[in-house]
Amino acid sequence: MLTIIGCGNLNRCDDAVGVIIAQKLQQFLQENPCPKIRIYDCGTAGMEVMFQARGSQQLIILDACSTNSEPGTIFEVPGQELEALPEPSYNLHDFRWDNALAIGRKIFQNDFPEEVTVYLIEAENLELGLQLSPIIEKSSQQVFEKLKQKILEFIAKTSID
Repeated sequence: MLTIIGCGNLNRCDDAVGVIIAQKLQQFLQENPCPKIRIYDCGTAGMEVMFQARGSQQLIILDACSTNSEPGTIFEVPGQELEALPEPSYNLHDFRWDNALAIGRKIFQNDFPEEVTVYLIEAENLELGLQLSPIIEKSSQQVFEKLKQKILEFIAKTSID
């Protein structure tokens, strides 16, 4: 099972990039169905990331980042490098996808994906708004095309198995 999860806030310009890519991939998957691929828009719900990832062998997370790098820069990072235990809090909104990776592995153990890849796109604008910046739109298209190819390869591989 391959699971792809888009994260971000649709109301904060470039922060929406992970969700937008996931939504495009959902449309692509409707045209190219494969029961062994799941694609979710988890928005800002880290807890949902943890539960949707359960049972997968491969997990891909998509999100924006703000690291003072060049806007539009695409980072492909192994998930284990980004896992982070959550800080003590009474607010589940503080539980992010990086927390979901660390806690999901502890709770679900062998039922949590070993192979995790995170695609991050450096944001240019994180203010309130509904549009991606042009440079982020271009980078999102590059990530979409790369993942579309991964999906086609996964479909071809699983149809042989």
